Amino acid sequence: MDSFYREHILEHYKNPRNWGHIPDPDVQHDESNPLCGDKLHIELKFRDQNGKHIVDEVRFNGRGCAISQASASMLSEMIEGKTREELAQIRAEDVMDLLGIEISPARVKCALLSLKTLKLGLFEHWDEEDIDE
Repeated sequence: MDSFYREHILEHYKNPRNWGHIPDPDVQHDESNPLCGDKLHIELKFRDQNGKHIVDEVRFNGRGCAISQASASMLSEMIEGKTREELAQIRAEDVMDLLGIEISPARVKCALLSLKTLKLGLFEHWDEEDIDE
């Protein structure tokens, strides 16, 4: 079963979903992992639907290892159509579940770079009380 997930990770790494830029994003943020050199930039565009902010578009770009880039691709697919309240509820375990394999302690920061970038971008955009870390 691990080989399936490893292939899935490589597929997202080689063919990332939601790669690129959004003209005039509502949220954008850059983060990096100085220990390994991974870099990530995320952009979100929201639409208002019945008073709720819904992710209409998400894009990311960056460079780094297969784990960091694949997790960003997988997370980008997961958050499309989510409310900002739902985004605030995403946890590290959710991202690790997306990857589907056990990640060594040395690679956890790589795997969670996309979530860190998302959360800090949201934190900058909305008041601290709106984001439940």
